[in-house]
Amino acid sequence: MQKLAKFIYFKLLGWKLVGNTTMSKDTVKKAVVIALPHTSWHDFYIGLLLRKVIGIRSNFVGKKELFVWPFGYYFKAIGGKPLDRTSGQNKVEAIAKLFDDNDEFRLTLAPEGTRKKVDEWRTGFYYIAKAAKVPIIMFTLDFKNKQNKISEPFYTTDDIEADFRFMKQFYKGVVGKIPEYS
Repeated sequence: MQKLAKFIYFKLLGWKLVGNTTMSKDTVKKAVVIALPHTSWHDFYIGLLLRKVIGIRSNFVGKKELFVWPFGYYFKAIGGKPLDRTSGQNKVEAIAKLFDDNDEFRLTLAPEGTRKKVDEWRTGFYYIAKAAKVPIIMFTLDFKNKQNKISEPFYTTDDIEADFRFMKQFYKGVVGKIPEYS
């Protein structure tokens, strides 16, 4: 399956992979992975291909109602974890607990929270990484250059503003599938 993914990713689609090309798979078993810019449904299959290409398992969370028959099996098979989203739940703590409950867990999120243009990222991913005491790994969905750039693991500090400046610098100049949403 990895050979097929590499053929599609590199040869058919013409994408490149730069940076931390193994996503530290042998040393970082737990991380919050942030993907930006998230501007199109195309990001989903690029992400699925990328994880096959580099040979890692990544995860996502979704409302628990998605994890019932007939789609529940598929979502779990591709790394999905159900989340109770009823009001009153501390979602950061609930997601951080998933890191404790799993030997290997790389949670992939889009900090924008939507495929539309946003001025500010949501901060949940940052607080999840802090609560779970795991690094953040950044990767780009750069359709202009047809490449995914992957960062080394980044550990949060006690200065959220400096941390966000650092992370946003990684994405400077990156253009998503729909440029005006980047």
